[in-house]
Amino acid sequence: MPNIYTRLCIYHYLLIFKASIKSVICLKKFFQKQFFSADIFLHLLPNNLKSIKMNTTINQKLSKEQAIAYEDKYGAHNYHPLPVVLTRGKGVYVWDVDDKKYFDFLSAYSAVNQGHGHPKIVNALKEQAERLALTSRAFYNDKLGLYEKFATEYFGFDKLLPMNTGAEAVETAIKLARKWAYEKKGIPENQANIIVAEGNFHGRTTTIISFSNDPEARDHFGPYTPGFTKIPYDNTEALEAAIKANPNTIAFLVEPIQGEAGVFVPSEGYLKKAKALCEKYGCLFIADEVQTGIARTGKLLAVDHEEVKPDILILGKALSGGVYPVSAVLANDNIMLSIKPGQHGSTFGGNPIAANVAIAALTVVKEEKLAENAAKMGQIFRDEMQKVVDNSKFVKKVRGKGLLNAVIIDDTEDSDTAWNICLKLADNGLLAKPTHGNIIRFAPPLVINEEQLREAIDIIKKSIAEYEQENL
Repeated sequence: MPNIYTRLCIYHYLLIFKASIKSVICLKKFFQKQFFSADIFLHLLPNNLKSIKMNTTINQKLSKEQAIAYEDKYGAHNYHPLPVVLTRGKGVYVWDVDDKKYFDFLSAYSAVNQGHGHPKIVNALKEQAERLALTSRAFYNDKLGLYEKFATEYFGFDKLLPMNTGAEAVETAIKLARKWAYEKKGIPENQANIIVAEGNFHGRTTTIISFSNDPEARDHFGPYTPGFTKIPYDNTEALEAAIKANPNTIAFLVEPIQGEAGVFVPSEGYLKKAKALCEKYGCLFIADEVQTGIARTGKLLAVDHEEVKPDILILGKALSGGVYPVSAVLANDNIMLSIKPGQHGSTFGGNPIAANVAIAALTVVKEEKLAENAAKMGQIFRDEMQKVVDNSKFVKKVRGKGLLNAVIIDDTEDSDTAWNICLKLADNGLLAKPTHGNIIRFAPPLVINEEQLREAIDIIKKSIAEYEQENL
């Protein structure tokens, strides 16, 4: 057995070379040449190096330039992020790899409503991950039923079908509506038609882009899935005409506020009239609340502003507080029980971690009165932004509900003005993202307080003023 001097040499070697994997491998080869066995070599290593996990890729720290270069070289080019590399977050703030602090005014497209790293949600994830992470739906687990009971009572429906992502949930709602239509409504096979709104964004699967009119999402991905009719958003006359034009119409799928279209808020009464038309003609009203739901607009659901109860409700994003992919479709028994075992599912949908996390995330929303805070803070934000509109040559409008808001720049949709203003905002310590060339969305975590909000508003005002001065 090697003596203490040999051990000290090993520790010294590892210290000098920072215990890299390469140094461990070199040491192993050296000891093998000295006729030591692999077991003796491992015995000599410090306990925390026996698994040879130090300084592996997972622990590697990258500079801003390296992180961007790695994504560019090794990742698909399907996103165009702002040139900011984030490494941690807490509440309404995020920090980059150079430790610069920012207000997060995107909230991962409204997934982080409860704020970054909320301890109750993070603890729910950690505790369940250590206990049991995944069973598939081949077996029962002791969390899914609790979650389904909690969520159906929370939102007022009979049943919940658990999925993972927003797009999956939209696809599930489409399948559910079609199954209901063929088996309950008596629609001829393969003839079901769903009405959607122009300017919609429900995801990027093949079926969903089939009824998109965004060329970036749609072009060169055909052939497209049939069975959808597009009508203008915020137009109930067009909705009624489309329903009448096709007797096989089964549903109207709509976002209560079109987020990706630029936070387009419909006229007051639109949702209520649309639901009434669906009831009149025996169609389902499907509300996609993946982005607008879970308190974002100042109510638990955006449809609650008009006291509308959807036939099918689609949720995602903030259903997990942003720490885990969780989505859901909710409906009553007469619709949900159309789907039988084997007809739809997901390996990860309804897993114990997702269930535990969702219960915690929804509990936080109610305990911390996030809907009420969103309503109050959102009004302050729009009032202050209106002052900018009144005195700016670049900003022409502010719109939104709760803490889902947008500022419209006086430029064309294909311009880079909004992008350049977002770069200026980042320089000054606030992160936001354009939805089009002339629209900037502002959607901070709903835990933001008034002092934080007013500090962020000052950054926005300063950034717009600087941009105007530089570009007049």
